[in-house]
Amino acid sequence: MGVDVELQLGREAVVRVPVATLWAAPESVRPVDHPALADAPDIAAWIAGMDRDQRVGECVLSQLLLGERVLVTELRADGWAHVVALEQPAGKLDHRGYPGWLPAAQLAPAPEADPSATPLVVDATLTALRSAPDGPVALPAVVLGTRLAPAGPSVDGWRPVHVPGRAEPLWAPEGDVVPLPTERPEAKEVLAVAERLRDLVYVWGGVSSHGIDCSGLVHLAWRRYGVTLPRDADDQAEATTPLALGEERPGDLYFFARPGHRIHHIGIVSSEPHGEVRRMVHACYIQRGVVEERLPPEREATLVAAHRV
Repeated sequence: MGVDVELQLGREAVVRVPVATLWAAPESVRPVDHPALADAPDIAAWIAGMDRDQRVGECVLSQLLLGERVLVTELRADGWAHVVALEQPAGKLDHRGYPGWLPAAQLAPAPEADPSATPLVVDATLTALRSAPDGPVALPAVVLGTRLAPAGPSVDGWRPVHVPGRAEPLWAPEGDVVPLPTERPEAKEVLAVAERLRDLVYVWGGVSSHGIDCSGLVHLAWRRYGVTLPRDADDQAEATTPLALGEERPGDLYFFARPGHRIHHIGIVSSEPHGEVRRMVHACYIQRGVVEERLPPEREATLVAAHRV
């Protein structure tokens, strides 16, 4: 990996790949992580190459999507950059955003923003950007919730978009991208996004439609509608409004903690409670996937709160 000479300490940069993984330290990566470290990372191959236990290794902190802004705080000669992810609040770690390490080659200098242009957001679970309308794939596996800057009107069902690190626009299928909403979404709309990700594999630190964890699911579902929530479950609790248990409605949040410990799990309420019967969509560490289910007794025993965004 070579350090991008255009990156500057103390300046903003943006992610130039579909999904960049944020690591606890360069020294914490494992041989199995090689596909995620490439200049053009293959996140699907990385996840497919890990076993159940490797997918929950705590060397992964989070993930960043194409175009996501970071502040560059350190550049190493071996090609690693320490950054603060500015669009993933993490109050307990850094007031500016989520800190961690990633390969500098996965970043590009931040472009000038056009405040008059309404951003687009990827609504497809996965899409591919092409070099021309219906042309060769130039950037595969761009994920749900990715924000893209429009580069002009649609042509024959294809929408041109600006992509960091590329001089010429790429083309997205018009049906895969929509204008980023300017109004706050209904909670049930956010729930519908989460439900589309049912059966997705659980990956510790995951924030993409390749693999995801519990707080990543909540963060991504709201990001799809332009709402920025913190990255971790305990910070998400701090950023949302408590409800009395029994008052929750679909799209609200359940939080879980063991006695004497901080919040460790979060789910999205999927139906109104009926007596002691509660249901949620969540990325389940135990089942290693996104499921919609009635809270089992062991989960009910650690339910500490319901909140509303």
